[in-house]
Amino acid sequence: MKSIQKEPSMRVLKWFFLVVDFSFILYFSATAIGIIPIEYAYSDYTNPILVSWNWSFLPLDIVISLTGLSSIYLHRKGRAEWKSIALLSLVLTFCSGLMAISFWAIRLEFDAVWWIPNLVLLLYPLFFIPKFMKVG
Repeated sequence: MKSIQKEPSMRVLKWFFLVVDFSFILYFSATAIGIIPIEYAYSDYTNPILVSWNWSFLPLDIVISLTGLSSIYLHRKGRAEWKSIALLSLVLTFCSGLMAISFWAIRLEFDAVWWIPNLVLLLYPLFFIPKFMKVG
């Protein structure tokens, strides 16, 4: 099996996984210790309902991080199951982005600070998922 470094599309996928997976971990760590400046926080940042909504993403986003990082590890070890783990990570990432964008759209709140990262989560998997869906 070729290494991730020798496959251009896998090199890009690895980069996305690393950036997204560590960003989720950093975001929830920063949120937990309260170091996100209020001017960068989502609207109604102190509203208990929105705080709960935000934390409701933790299990999903941590599973995304674990599956993305695991797929990189499995690929390096030459294990075939890296593909199914990577696909799972991509599908869950799409879902996380879709849920967040849907929420902000329903509220009619269009803040680029929150829309851009969530649009990335929603859209980038769509470039990779078809490659994993091909039979053969």
